Amino acid sequence: MTKTFVLAPDSFKESMTAQQACQAMQRGLQRIFPEAAYIHVPMADGGEGTVDSLVAAARGEMVHCTVSGPLIEQNVETYFGLIDQGQTAVIEMAKANGIHLLEPSSRNPLFTTTFGTAEMIQLALNHGVSKIIIGLGGSVTNDAGMGMAQALGVRFLDAQGQPVTQGGGQLHQIVQIDLSGLDSRLQQVEIVIASDVNNPLCGENGASQVFGPQKGASPEMVQQLDQNLAYFANLVQSQLQLDYANVAGAGAAGGLGFGLMTFAGAQIRSGVEIVIEETRLAEKIEQADYVLTGEGGIDFQTKFGKTPYGVAQVAQMLNKPVIACAGAIGEGIEELYKEGFTAIFGIVDEACDLQTALKHGEQNLERTCENIARLLAIS
Repeated sequence: MTKTFVLAPDSFKESMTAQQACQAMQRGLQRIFPEAAYIHVPMADGGEGTVDSLVAAARGEMVHCTVSGPLIEQNVETYFGLIDQGQTAVIEMAKANGIHLLEPSSRNPLFTTTFGTAEMIQLALNHGVSKIIIGLGGSVTNDAGMGMAQALGVRFLDAQGQPVTQGGGQLHQIVQIDLSGLDSRLQQVEIVIASDVNNPLCGENGASQVFGPQKGASPEMVQQLDQNLAYFANLVQSQLQLDYANVAGAGAAGGLGFGLMTFAGAQIRSGVEIVIEETRLAEKIEQADYVLTGEGGIDFQTKFGKTPYGVAQVAQMLNKPVIACAGAIGEGIEELYKEGFTAIFGIVDEACDLQTALKHGEQNLERTCENIARLLAIS
């Protein structure tokens, strides 16, 4: 009887896209199961690959554009997606304001901005969409969405009534929030945040303390940024009577989650849950004999909303075996076997440096999947 494999990996960061991972998995499995059916469902969790995954699943289209980069004087050539016959836009904030767009020496969250993300929102509104999904992973910003709000028409004024400049380092200068110029089209559109983290805005688990250092923040800058976010949240609460600072995910993308909820009326959801719904993953897994998933690293944190965990949960509900592949396996994976995972395989074949492992990711994944297939063939 012909076997059916559902291949639903995330990207392996800096090594291969989710689509490339699907292809590598099939090449390995096909050596042993040449007649099998292979269903590709490239996945994402709100971070890198979300647009590509949803557009591929829905057979949508890409809209190419030029927007402001992480530094306001920088322009970025990028794209967003249109699905559901053009009624839904899919945006990744990192495609405009992501960490990969700046060299490490240029990363400074006191000045980086989310302005370009809102320029993509405006372009989507110009296409007449009724829904916008925004993935928040991979940011280099820490401005609580101030730049995004400015691009959508909000004015942030200092004590002299002058507009405050871009970046998380300037939030403490704001004394007045003027919503009179906010784009009115936002009221007619459903905006959904796809987040892969559940951090609040401020504090030890907040945007600045947890993610600030990887965005170029020194310990002193982290403290300044956290204080600025707290000041901004208090100002929003007192002037707008809105309080989203402690909502899970408010701290995503340097507080862009907070800004989108505050100024765009957005709802926040688990990114992988959105992708699971939009790709109709459950319908596809229902047809499967085996499900393969994976991403660059799997450890105890995987169960906090990462792609392989989301895939395993769907497969467990449908009583299907799930095999995961990872570039690196960390601590605490024993817990994952209680959460729907049948087996977890590391794909690196020998001790080597990170760059070598990334370079050979596809062939390592292909070889691992061939070995998995050999095991399955004798079962």
